[in-house]
Amino acid sequence: MNSKKIVQSVLLALSLFLSQTVLAGDLASEKLTIFLQSVVTFKAQFEQVTLGPKGEVIEIANGEFTLERPGKFRWDYRNPYPQEIVADGLRIWFYDVDLEQVTVMAQQEALIDTPAALLSGETLPDEKYQVIDLTSNDGYQWVELVPKGADSNFQSVRFAFDNRGLQQMIMRDSFDQYTRLTFSGTSENTQLDEKTFVFIVPEGIDVVGDLQL
Repeated sequence: MNSKKIVQSVLLALSLFLSQTVLAGDLASEKLTIFLQSVVTFKAQFEQVTLGPKGEVIEIANGEFTLERPGKFRWDYRNPYPQEIVADGLRIWFYDVDLEQVTVMAQQEALIDTPAALLSGETLPDEKYQVIDLTSNDGYQWVELVPKGADSNFQSVRFAFDNRGLQQMIMRDSFDQYTRLTFSGTSENTQLDEKTFVFIVPEGIDVVGDLQL
């Protein structure tokens, strides 16, 4: 997978990640808001499918996602290529196992022009996004977030809920590509190991970026 696309997809996803717990409220937009006010830790398996403008499948990936608010997360990609993306609250580390290379950057800089404020819980969706509850006949409740800023690097994000909670998330980028995330095996507000978000550069691996942040 193109590393730039991975970063873009991941940063958008982590900024808005939701729970599969059944949340109060009849509308998907209400479930979104409640989550952002209540969930501290979240862990799930995921499948990520990237689609082109005509609906063609570009790539399928899977792995595990872990989140601790505010500001800490990690994506462990297993297939098709092993990769680790770890945010420790100050830096984001991108480890490409096959390339034997780690890229590190300031977290605040990396998250600019993404919905990162939602991750911290300091900004509610309707402050920076048009929030639209959608009608659907597929058994899910859908809500769409459209950035109010014209210079955003993505066009929209949609979330699908059923009576168990969030089931899918679809992001549309500025190139009309779609990234669909499907979640399973979730847990929330559980105690995480204190080393979960500590990234240690493996011996002999090249590091690109500034470690002195």
